[in-house]
Amino acid sequence: MTFLRNRPQATHVKRMKSARVLLLTACLLSGVTCPFHASYAQNKDLPSQPPISASLQSPESARVNDSIADTVTAMARIGRVSSPSFSSDGTRIAFVSDLNGSPQVWIIDSHGGYPQLVTTGTEPVISVRWSPVDRTTLAFMVAPGGGENTQIYVVRPDGTGLKRLTAGGKDNNKLEGWSPDGRYIRFGSNARDPTAFDPYLLDPVSGQMERLRESAGNTAFTDVSVDGRFGLLSRQISRGDNNLYLFRMDTHREVLLTPHKGPGDFDGALHPDGRTIYLASNNGRDLKAFTRLQLSAEGTPGPTQIIAARDDAELDNFVLNEQGTLAALRWDAGGRSDVQILDLPSGKEIQHPSLPSEVVTGFTFSADGKRLAMTLTGARSPHDLWVLDVQSGTLQQLTFSPHAGVDLTQLVSPELVTFKAHDGLTLTGWLYRPKGSAGHQPYVIGFHGGPEAQERPSFRSDYQALLSQGIGVFAPNVRGSDGFGKRFVNLDNGPLRVNAIRDIKACYDFLVVNGIADARRIGIMGGSYGGYMTMAALTEYPDLFAAGVDLYGIVNFETFFSHSEPWMAKVSTVEYGDPVRDAALLRSLSPINKLDRIKAPLMVQHGANDTNVPVIEAEQIVGSLRARNVPVEYLLFPDDGHAFRKTANRMRSTISLVGFFVKQLAATN
Repeated sequence: MTFLRNRPQATHVKRMKSARVLLLTACLLSGVTCPFHASYAQNKDLPSQPPISASLQSPESARVNDSIADTVTAMARIGRVSSPSFSSDGTRIAFVSDLNGSPQVWIIDSHGGYPQLVTTGTEPVISVRWSPVDRTTLAFMVAPGGGENTQIYVVRPDGTGLKRLTAGGKDNNKLEGWSPDGRYIRFGSNARDPTAFDPYLLDPVSGQMERLRESAGNTAFTDVSVDGRFGLLSRQISRGDNNLYLFRMDTHREVLLTPHKGPGDFDGALHPDGRTIYLASNNGRDLKAFTRLQLSAEGTPGPTQIIAARDDAELDNFVLNEQGTLAALRWDAGGRSDVQILDLPSGKEIQHPSLPSEVVTGFTFSADGKRLAMTLTGARSPHDLWVLDVQSGTLQQLTFSPHAGVDLTQLVSPELVTFKAHDGLTLTGWLYRPKGSAGHQPYVIGFHGGPEAQERPSFRSDYQALLSQGIGVFAPNVRGSDGFGKRFVNLDNGPLRVNAIRDIKACYDFLVVNGIADARRIGIMGGSYGGYMTMAALTEYPDLFAAGVDLYGIVNFETFFSHSEPWMAKVSTVEYGDPVRDAALLRSLSPINKLDRIKAPLMVQHGANDTNVPVIEAEQIVGSLRARNVPVEYLLFPDDGHAFRKTANRMRSTISLVGFFVKQLAATN
């Protein structure tokens, strides 16, 4: 992630018309047959799941009229770009895009031009990293069937030489990056112990790998010093709490860098001098700041010094250039991104570009440190690749995600609103009002996942599709959301979750008391933890909501802990509660035990290969309600996992969801 700040000046946005035409053409080329490795094309590594009851699945639920289907399909088809990575010579950028129906690796000239499809597999690519010294080698991570058992591959930019480096099967492997000399790939894997990730070095040529140590928790291998003496490890204690360690590559000895009391959140990067570590840290403070510490010749850490901090924003992430002369910071200001570039070591701001969209996601420097690639998105702008010239502040758009049939200028931008919870806590949310609405309209309240995630004004085809049918959207950040400081994100832990559930009613009351929504036509939806909040709302407040859509959500904490990935279960005990010690609490918080209270029509959508929130959660809801003759619509996606990565599945999901809410909320365009 990245943060940028600079002196106030005009930032010039340069759009390349030719690139727009070329990228649209690339969509057509995605259908061309290209050579690819059989092991990538075939589904040999699908995660195993409990048997799925086919009888529970609903007939095709997209029973909506043609005009709605056409409009919603156009919205849901809009693609996205992520994971930019410069080639070693800075001439090209690799990225991940779903232009051809499933997220794959693409490359484009770093000054604009014709994008080239690199991989043509059917399984979704999660991220890509170009070798820092070899412009002919790319490493990338694939999620077979959309599951968590991600695998690491290498490939040449022309799509040849495709090779899987990890073993496949059920093991989870997380691509972290390369060593500075390009000899090794850094990654983490739970191959030894399903409950923990160990740090590894992987030789992409021979395929040999070295486990650096056996870890007691989820350990990420975040960086290696230029001289190869030190590594930087991040070990998760629980969700929202981790430590950084300096790792001696010769002796495998660890030194704790971030001792702290209570929860703490740390990210880090080693400076090229091998003696300085830069951190994003909330140690001793509520909001994360940009800090650094110095190492002695023996590697002993000194005190931490704050370089940049804000009272109105939290540091989301940062990246250093290879020369160690610049740091790009990405601040989260209530959900909007703010980018700042600092001189190092002085910390002086040298660039603060004016961004054309609200949210910045992935970003990275070119090898010469003169340009910064990033993905930008906003409520009315899809996720696309941009490049910032650090010296001039000029931004150039490189990709133009196709949006045939959708006039982006006519989409709805949300307003940031504040409101009070039952106990006086200030909450915020993004309010999307349908165009031409005068109040008392049908609305859907949409909850994010996590729970330590955040609703931000990024592009959401499902939100815009609902708005196109006259249904407003309210996307709140209730307690437990990320981006608002350490205290706020931990306000829903364990028994405090009841207060987060009460925040649901505060969201409903905000819409009704302020005359925004019709009290009889408010629906609710959410994915993952947002699906849990949806089910909690329908069971705790059965008279408030007219309809609900649960997208791959938790409904039973007992089965979540016993069927989720073991490492996920292990780090979730502070967030939710210990499944043994807090069994009674978890039963009381599980909507499965209150399904008899549901009055509103319900739709459930889930991916069969989901090993984060396994499909058994959906099966329990549908089976229980149908046993009592309660209507429920169920869409199962057999070739996807947690969230729907494939375009066809996203389209089917969105069409069904919108059609369901149009019918249940009696919405009119």
